[in-house]
Amino acid sequence: MDDLLFLAHRIPYPPRKGDKIRSYHLLRALTDHYRVHLGAFVDDAEDELHASVMAEMCQGETCLVRLHPWRAKLRALKGFFTHTALTLPYYDHPAMRQWVDEILERHAIRRVVVYSAAPAQFVMHGAPSLRRVVDFVDVDSAKWAEYAEGRRGLARWLYRREAERLLAAERAIANRFDAALFVSAPEARLFQELAPECAARTGYWENGVDLEFFSPEREYANPYAPGELPLVFTGAMDYWPNVDAVTWFAREVFLRLVERHPRARFVIVGARPAPEVEKLARLPGIVVTGNVPDVRPWLAHARAAVAPLRIARGVQNKVLEAMAMGRPVLATSKAMEGIRHAPELTRWVADAPEELLVKADALLTGGDENGSGPACGPLGRAQMRKNYHWATNLARAMEVVAG
Repeated sequence: MDDLLFLAHRIPYPPRKGDKIRSYHLLRALTDHYRVHLGAFVDDAEDELHASVMAEMCQGETCLVRLHPWRAKLRALKGFFTHTALTLPYYDHPAMRQWVDEILERHAIRRVVVYSAAPAQFVMHGAPSLRRVVDFVDVDSAKWAEYAEGRRGLARWLYRREAERLLAAERAIANRFDAALFVSAPEARLFQELAPECAARTGYWENGVDLEFFSPEREYANPYAPGELPLVFTGAMDYWPNVDAVTWFAREVFLRLVERHPRARFVIVGARPAPEVEKLARLPGIVVTGNVPDVRPWLAHARAAVAPLRIARGVQNKVLEAMAMGRPVLATSKAMEGIRHAPELTRWVADAPEELLVKADALLTGGDENGSGPACGPLGRAQMRKNYHWATNLARAMEVVAG
């Protein structure tokens, strides 16, 4: 097998959250074709326990560097003096830089795959024979621009600055690398518009979903009390777009919904709930679970999943998983932006609180005026079966890496 270097901003294991799900499946596919040397950061102490899993999977050398948030934030301040995005010095750890230089010297590595923009800085000046592919996943600079829209004062200026400087970095990376990949056709088109000089080397490969694991045909113990009418949101609850989504939906939609349906529940399932999320549990009908060992029972027995995201890029794994479980998904257009269009599912997409309220009410009572509520779940699973197989979608990425 040829040697390949894989660099990621976060250890690709365990695959329980969005970025790790994609990076894990990408890494696993690469190990079928190459002897992989893995360099990644660890920002959660518990993830260090999985070092042996990564070493066994990759078969090459591994370097997992512990990222201490406060030290990383101090490094990030260098960006103000070097006029770069703060994201880059945040991850510019000397131990990782040294390991990358040494691994390229010790092994006949001809290919490098970088996951997200930050680790690309370690291989910006590779030999001409080195094939370099970056999986940006999302246009992160656009996400920072979205953050700025909802802020004022210093925060607004800071987020705008990060958006501008990170876009400059993304363009520089894409110019030097052989290929730049994204998670969906819309994300790839957006980057081509923002960086027209990189259009020819810009592409995408879509996520997948494990249809056997996320299957509505399995038996799951019901986590809800008898008679409850649950709407469930799943995701990492210390991630700002998720925090914004649940707090907005709770106050603008659900509090009015629970007045009509006293047994309605808005159940927020996800690890590390931020203080703003924990406070929601004081409101009528809202439940905050924190971390759970398995999200599938919460999805399987919910009336519907909700994805009321106002800030989003790319593809939402929470939506793919809910659809794979055969649940209707009440979502904003942002949450559905990167998912392949299915006209029969769009009746459950809305952005205005009043429209979401009407649709949520319909889901709790069994359907809308066309009686399509119960049928929506199987239609969503059929969409996943048709378009979101990991093996099929990863084949495109493997072709790009091979060149």
